[in-house]
Amino acid sequence: MRHIDSSAEPDKRTLRREFLTVRNRLTADDVRESGEALARHALGLPELAHARTVAAYVSVGSEPGTLALLDALRERGVRILLPALLPDNDLDWGEYTGEGSLARVQHGGRMALFEPAGERLGPDAVTAADAVLLPGLAVDTRGMRLGRGGGSYDRVLARLDRAGAHPALVVLLYDTEVVARVPAEPHDRPVRAVVTPSGVRRFP
Repeated sequence: MRHIDSSAEPDKRTLRREFLTVRNRLTADDVRESGEALARHALGLPELAHARTVAAYVSVGSEPGTLALLDALRERGVRILLPALLPDNDLDWGEYTGEGSLARVQHGGRMALFEPAGERLGPDAVTAADAVLLPGLAVDTRGMRLGRGGGSYDRVLARLDRAGAHPALVVLLYDTEVVARVPAEPHDRPVRAVVTPSGVRRFP
């Protein structure tokens, strides 16, 4: 576990830059192998074993790979919802039915994303999920997640709260991204578990 000196706690922007720098050193083989290990561990989670609908995402660049997990869940008969980024940074949702159901979408000057190519189900579709797999850059020992800073998943979590929905929240990360502490704000919600290539860690 990486330890951060809380007496001089870096701000979120500095931490994001640090974690992204480490990720950007990974090779394509590192990312693929990590994704396969992540899938093996995630598939053992009771929250996913019993889920009928899972909201997830397609990894891009050096993010921990998710496609192996998505395909394994689909083979189990799980309905998978994937996000589509809206102009205001909120997320719409569509179904994943295999790699052929994805479209590569360029959003301005940002990295291209892989989004569902089919019917859009609306931002509230996520409230039907039994589990939500969240992207992130780090998680701490309290289960507090450091996101990329776009605010999209803050909106998702707020929408779940308003709907009284309580899906299992799980973040997918690399081992070095489980840290002692990340800065948290009052609206931040802890995740239930983190899955890394070496295993699963649960939070109280």
